[in-house]
Formats: sequence, structure tokens, C-alpha cells
Amino acid sequence: QLQLVESGGGLVQPGGSLRLSCAASGATLDAYAIGWFRQAPGKERERVSCITSGGVTTYADFVKGRFTIFRNNNENTAYLQMNSLKPEDTAVYYCGRGRNFLSCATPAYWGQGTQVTVSS
Repeated sequence: QLQLVESGGGLVQPGGSLRLSCAASGATLDAYAIGWFRQAPGKERERVSCITSGGVTTYADFVKGRFTIFRNNNENTAYLQMNSLKPEDTAVYYCGRGRNFLSCATPAYWGQGTQVTVSS
């Protein structure tokens, strides 16, 4: 059974950076798309970024130019590098494994989430 564990969240000042990790165990990620999502208090969960098994990336408009998604299949881990963080980026961040090599929609597996708080 695949398990995903996020890490790397924390408290950071506006303009700062964090790198989130999504480590998989129990199965490999290399044949699947991986997505990062976030959910702020009182809001719906929203997709932040997706990377296909082939490395094609997509980003939500609100993070374009600031966040970078990448994966290391040797480590069975996906990452989200977050730069120029804003207070509105505050949320619980989740990774999800897609149902195929291309799509991050409706992930089949979720991690438990990691809190990111951007505040001075």
C-alpha cells in the first residue's frame, strides 16, 4: 500500500522560501503524475502544481514564477520549491499521486499534509 509523507513546512517570513518534500513508500511513483495541493482555513482544497511521469509541469496562476515542482524517481520523492512566499500562501499543503502518468486530478493517494505559514 502506497504511503505519502510530506515534510518541510513551517513558519517563514514574507519573501522567504521553503522546500516541501513528498516521500513515498510501499510503491514507486515513477509511473504516475504527482500533484501538490493546498487548503487554507475555510477554503476549498486547490491544486498548486502537477508533474507528469515524464516531467511535464503545470502551475496554478497564483504560484507561477514563484514555485517549482520536481521529482527524483531514484529517491521516490517529489518536491515543491516555494520562493517569494506571500501571506496568502498560508495553508496546509498536500501531495497526491495521480491515477495515471498524466493527470493529477482526483488523486488516488494523499499524504497527511504539512502546514505552511507565511507571516512576519
